Amino acid sequence: MNKHPWIQHYPTHYPVEIPEPPYASLPALMGEACNKFRDLPALENMDKTISFGELDQLSTHFASFLQNECELVPGDRIAIQMPNILQFPVAMLGALKAGLILVNTNPLYTPREMQHQFKDSGAVAIVILANFAHHLEKVLGETSIKTVIITEVGDLLGGIKKPLTNFVVKYVKKMVHDYHIPWAISFSTALAKGKATPFKPVAIKKEDTAFLQYTGGTTGLSKGAELTHRNVLFNVEQVVPVLRHTSRGQLEPGDVAVIPLPLYHIYALTASFVFLAAGLRCLLVTNPRDFAGFIKILHKPFQTMIGVNTLYNALLNHPNFDHINFSGLKGCSAGGMALQEIVFKRWKEKTGIPIGEGYGLSETSPVLTFQIAGKERMGSIGVPIPSTEIQMMDDEGNPLPFGEPGELCARGPQVFKGYWEKDNSNVFHAGGWFKTGDIAIMDADGYIRIVDRKKDMILVSGFNVYPNEVEGVLAAHPKVLEVAAIGIPDPACGEAVKIVVVKKDQSLTEQELVDYCKENLTGYKRPKFIEFRAEIPKTNVGKILRRALREQPA
Repeated sequence: MNKHPWIQHYPTHYPVEIPEPPYASLPALMGEACNKFRDLPALENMDKTISFGELDQLSTHFASFLQNECELVPGDRIAIQMPNILQFPVAMLGALKAGLILVNTNPLYTPREMQHQFKDSGAVAIVILANFAHHLEKVLGETSIKTVIITEVGDLLGGIKKPLTNFVVKYVKKMVHDYHIPWAISFSTALAKGKATPFKPVAIKKEDTAFLQYTGGTTGLSKGAELTHRNVLFNVEQVVPVLRHTSRGQLEPGDVAVIPLPLYHIYALTASFVFLAAGLRCLLVTNPRDFAGFIKILHKPFQTMIGVNTLYNALLNHPNFDHINFSGLKGCSAGGMALQEIVFKRWKEKTGIPIGEGYGLSETSPVLTFQIAGKERMGSIGVPIPSTEIQMMDDEGNPLPFGEPGELCARGPQVFKGYWEKDNSNVFHAGGWFKTGDIAIMDADGYIRIVDRKKDMILVSGFNVYPNEVEGVLAAHPKVLEVAAIGIPDPACGEAVKIVVVKKDQSLTEQELVDYCKENLTGYKRPKFIEFRAEIPKTNVGKILRRALREQPA
């Protein structure tokens, strides 16, 4: 039996194994890109662009401030809490240049969640958008944070646009609540102080930790996945063949990559390094949930985009979808959650471009598998990317044969060290196989299908029911906009399937769905309970929160 059957699917530009990345660190990777593409635009947000040369300069000023004014030393943890604005990549690259460890923080966190993450990581500094500073004020005393840098939305927009944007956000939209942190320093002041003091380059090793990516918040207290510079550098090199070689040719320097997913999420974070290293302009979308505003941004040509299933689905169902300028589109990708077959089909019909689905986790930097352009297989997450081993295993770590469902376990240079200051004894099987918690099947030719999250599986009278399958069937109903499937206690069969549905057509009835399920699902997989709602709870990235649905009252 061929141990790696997927290799037969690799195009000629796919290496089977990735050599050790030639860069000592992520700042070294970005330093080469900034020198090579110095005059090209690197970032765009709210119609303001920053060149690669300016990104290099601004991030060095910020690194100098952290190093000289704040006296932070390599290995110190610094939190970043803001949406996709220009300050994010500047602060991130500056902190990495100073040898610090980034603690990426969701801006929508409550004070309780912030406190947990800051205490757990031991963060001593934070860069935060003023909109969220009132939450920070409530928990500062319970953390080790001594340096607070506050930025406002318009701080890097320049000219009259800076004060005008900040005024509108604060006084017209009233998005900045009162807070009192008198010793905080502004982002603009930090840059000015850093510019006035020479930066002393820091020796960074590949095995040094670069990011603490907090994950697992939907199942309890989140844990910091410890990603090294080497982890992310390798994943950048691993996904270059799949993200840059699209179904309509290779992405070139100057092409526009739309990033509507937040940079604090590992998918967008690593994709941004891939795109910037290739000289692309990263168009940062601050609020992709404003779909009318998002589509206005997409009136201008773009060459590639990343997203999740719910984002693509929402775009497809928006009345202004036809206003999007797809004239320059070469390729797009999806990750973070299962891409539904109906979404894949409709997007390809509308745009002529298939969505390349990838799979991974925060713990794997993130990409483990990806669809190959021109060989996409619906319902699959593709094949392992170069230098990556995938094996389905049982609970004891025994390999399972092709076609048999088991826990997807992964081994490769992108797999994390472990969870920050946690017991990692149950995280890996012997031999360094990371246990993802996902149930999957590998076909004999190497394509992989995710069945579901191990923890989300529904047990109906001893039969396994996978929510992804039920959701995929119901999502194809023409009157269904969104659907989520969960298991609820049932005295007769242990658990029963419940679906929560958002209507696309208000005439949809429960009986229609019952009849549809009878035609498309075997008995034990059919939902016993159907609930209609105006919306389904999701993470800020757009992943459905099944746990929240289970906990919420009907």
